[in-house]
Amino acid sequence: MHPNTRIANAWVEAFNAHDVPRLVGLYAPHARHVSPKLRARGSEGAIVGHTALTAWWSDAIQRLPSLRYALTTVTADDARVFIEYVRHVDGEPPLAVAEVFDVVDGQIVHSRVYHG
Repeated sequence: MHPNTRIANAWVEAFNAHDVPRLVGLYAPHARHVSPKLRARGSEGAIVGHTALTAWWSDAIQRLPSLRYALTTVTADDARVFIEYVRHVDGEPPLAVAEVFDVVDGQIVHSRVYHG
């Protein structure tokens, strides 16, 4: 198992525990996160930094208390982690999601989300 695979597992575990501080702690302080959900909620589609990440995921968890991810695939090398998972929210159909983490010195510096 590649060491960066641990980041993917820690990310899903923190998310499913709704542990925002632990989740944000996986990111570098200047990390950039890009998601179509950000655009759908009225932003430019990207946020930067721990404060923005904390606000984004705290809001998502508050709005969607049943939100959880089922990890299906992890592929990692020294620079990137590619994950596929299924997003589950009570009352909504499951949503296939792929996400790419760019990793530097063991921290996520850029993440990009793709919805199926």
